[in-house]
Amino acid sequence: QAFFCLLLCIPWGSSCPPSCQCTERAGAKAVLCSSRHLEEIPKDIPRDVVFLKLDANSITRIPGNAFRYLSHLEEIDLSRNAIEKIDGAAFRGVAAGLRSLDLSSNRIRSIPKEALLALNAKLRLANNPWHCECALQEVLWEARLDLDSVRDITCHTAPREEYVGKPLLQVLDAGANLCGAQQRTTDVAMLVTMFAWFAMVVVYVVCYVRHNREDSCRHGHYLRALPSAQAHAE
Repeated sequence: QAFFCLLLCIPWGSSCPPSCQCTERAGAKAVLCSSRHLEEIPKDIPRDVVFLKLDANSITRIPGNAFRYLSHLEEIDLSRNAIEKIDGAAFRGVAAGLRSLDLSSNRIRSIPKEALLALNAKLRLANNPWHCECALQEVLWEARLDLDSVRDITCHTAPREEYVGKPLLQVLDAGANLCGAQQRTTDVAMLVTMFAWFAMVVVYVVCYVRHNREDSCRHGHYLRALPSAQAHAE
């Protein structure tokens, strides 16, 4: 934050989004768009930006390839917005160099794990109304979460009522496995599907056998009737 304050004092000479302030210090370029009533990520952000602050706005979603051409980005602050949806390819193009991504204090309930697991950045995900599920568990175990905020990732909703209102880390430390629950649900669904197919096959075989038996009976009756019909004709 102190670094951003210093950047504010040094204006940029190059293009800058009209609703933002652009500064530069020691070659590090920053685009500062905090509290500008933005409802979406600006389209005209300079490609050589290093620090991007979009906090305290009204942004509701991060579409795919939102930062694709900003290959110099190291820090993105999207905290205190109204973000509900994040595309799986939202951070494509910046994954390699990004060091910090702040998504705290939004309205995020779930997020595609591929959007975050490809990042090496330190993540802030606290104070969102999370639905505790397998994807969030995998993010917690595999992504680089900011340790100071990880305990504020709380289950707003969950597959089991006793998890609601508890920090996700506490739920997992107690031995819960959200991915295991999902796997059991998938296994049950597969079992039901297989049983339905098996029942259909059995019904088909029974109908087929019954139909052939009826045809055989009709053919037998016809053959037995032939000699008596010939004798009648003589």
